Amino acid sequence: MSDRFEFFETPLDGLTLVERKPRGDHRGYLERVYCADEFESLFAGKPITQANRSLTRKRGSVRGMHFQRPPHAETKLVTCLFGSVFDVAVDLRRTSPTFLRWHGELLSADNHRSLLIPEGFAHGFQALAEDCQLLYLHSASYRPDHEGGLHPQDPRVAIAWPEPVAEISARDASHPFLGDGFDGASA
Repeated sequence: MSDRFEFFETPLDGLTLVERKPRGDHRGYLERVYCADEFESLFAGKPITQANRSLTRKRGSVRGMHFQRPPHAETKLVTCLFGSVFDVAVDLRRTSPTFLRWHGELLSADNHRSLLIPEGFAHGFQALAEDCQLLYLHSASYRPDHEGGLHPQDPRVAIAWPEPVAEISARDASHPFLGDGFDGASA
């Protein structure tokens, strides 16, 4: 049992909700966002190779659903630093019993939660406030030639976004809807 983190399984095998345990006093708090010793098994022994921060200005905006194919598949830890988001992962592992099922969690600056998204999942989110900032820790560097994406409003996946979708980038909206031949996040 960690004095800095608590880990919770979700309905999708490998997708893990992380609750951070801040330590504070009247001045504020300090919380650990990541510790290699405690996350080693969740990252399958792979080091963090890239950290990214995003800013989403408009409430209701959706980003995603992104993934990387092998051999550059990645595990990522997503943390909300400012605002709140509905963070979503979709299981793209063809042999998984939960193939194409999604799971969402509320991440906010106030609830001290992160979502650990393993290899073989697509990721995206909807901003539930103005000026949301997310921090991403990745086990693989971004490789545009191995990038994939699902349309965030694909009826086959049927993500129940909590608010009307206000904006989607042209790039994310250009991802086609899934056909019967979709082979998951494989190469």
